[in-house]
Amino acid sequence: MKALILLISLTIISFSFPVKSFAWRKTITDTVVRHETRPVASSSAAQTNKGLISGTSQVVSTDMGGGFTLISFLRGILGMTVLIMITWLFSSNRKAISWKVVFTGLIIQVLLAVSILYIPVIRIVFEYTGKVFVKILDFTNEGSAFLFGSLLDTSRFGSIFAFQILPTIIFFSALTSLLFYWGIIQIIVYGLAWMMTKALKLSGAESLSVAGNIFLGQTESPLMIKEYIPLMNKSEILLVMIGGMATLAGGVLAAYIGFLGGSDPAQRLIFAKHLLAASVMAAPGAVVVSKILVPQTEEINSNINITKEKVGNNILDAISNGTIQGLKLAANVAAMLLVFLAFIAFINYILLKLGQWTDLNAMIDHISHHRYHELSLQFILGYLLAPIMWLIGVAKQDIALVGQLLGEKIIMTEFIGYISLARMKTDALFQDPKSMIMATYMLCGFANFASIGIQIGGIGSLAPNKRSLLARYGMKALLGGTVASLLSATIIGMILG
Repeated sequence: MKALILLISLTIISFSFPVKSFAWRKTITDTVVRHETRPVASSSAAQTNKGLISGTSQVVSTDMGGGFTLISFLRGILGMTVLIMITWLFSSNRKAISWKVVFTGLIIQVLLAVSILYIPVIRIVFEYTGKVFVKILDFTNEGSAFLFGSLLDTSRFGSIFAFQILPTIIFFSALTSLLFYWGIIQIIVYGLAWMMTKALKLSGAESLSVAGNIFLGQTESPLMIKEYIPLMNKSEILLVMIGGMATLAGGVLAAYIGFLGGSDPAQRLIFAKHLLAASVMAAPGAVVVSKILVPQTEEINSNINITKEKVGNNILDAISNGTIQGLKLAANVAAMLLVFLAFIAFINYILLKLGQWTDLNAMIDHISHHRYHELSLQFILGYLLAPIMWLIGVAKQDIALVGQLLGEKIIMTEFIGYISLARMKTDALFQDPKSMIMATYMLCGFANFASIGIQIGGIGSLAPNKRSLLARYGMKALLGGTVASLLSATIIGMILG
């Protein structure tokens, strides 16, 4: 506790001095945002949606400098310390926590971030993988153009979400099924699982699940270990749940690249790299948080054996099955967005009227410097979670905006959060370039209330004897998935300076 008080004091003192006086080094990064002098976009739905795919007011640049500073280091250490302490408070067995595993996981997260940003070989690998995702978007557009024709022309019709984004989910699902049929995904997952087993002392089954979640969804990845789930102990079950909530599936990741990067191939490539990095970094973060919440106290089986899951009798059958699964997912996403956005509008209408009756709207417009014009769900979430955003290193000018995004992710879904991030990017609302990048990492993962039910139903169907445990650990998993993503955002913010 004394160390924490000292750390907080040093951080506060450091803010009394100019940033440049503490600069340790300046390095060229590709994560600094260039502000263009454009007016704030119209609030109309058509103009906002157009900005999600086409032109943007804030552009992620590859030719500008960033720096790692003492202030960013102290803010980062402070943020990680507070997040670990919050997790520790909810631990089921604090004495059994293996701090060696915890610190090893944090070090792996930091090394991954540094490698992706600064080490040429690793950076090239992620950039090349990002190019693959960008090409997938191009291939999807070819199929979509045949079905929808000129409706894809954003200069004429703006962005039509159902035609621009949802087809990406369908095509990527079919591609994933094909790669699974060929055994390519299993090979990659096996390699990652082997490294995690050795470095973090995990069982073979839980490491496979966490590694699989980097590419697959929170209900698809457990299929690779379905024979082992009924035999898993409490610590392993929680890690399977948190791993699913802390990472992104490939299909939705490709969709996020589409509307964060817009129609600019360079922007798509940069956001592809960051979204991939966020999902990869979240894997060791999930281990860190899980092993604090429910420490491993039993003997584990470190053997790695992937359950053979048949996705089709031949290549065409595998593609067909993947297409059907992708269609179901796309329909689910569309229905979810329709309902959630309608409810948000309904709630905001009530809050708007309340603000008018109480004269709160004018006050909110003033204190938020015209970012929020009336009492709304976004305003409440933003200012409620703003202190956490400051702790993890977000610039004080942007803490309400990023807090709003976190609240939308937890209460609604990360899809809603990324849509809001794209709109903020379009409207050039961020005052600090780093805030947009940190938000990209923070929103990574399926940590929301709906995912609790999805996991109870999905994983519970594979192991009915664990259904009650899954229900009991639902809120722990939500906390764990959220903290894992916040750790990634904190680390990337610390490194960017």
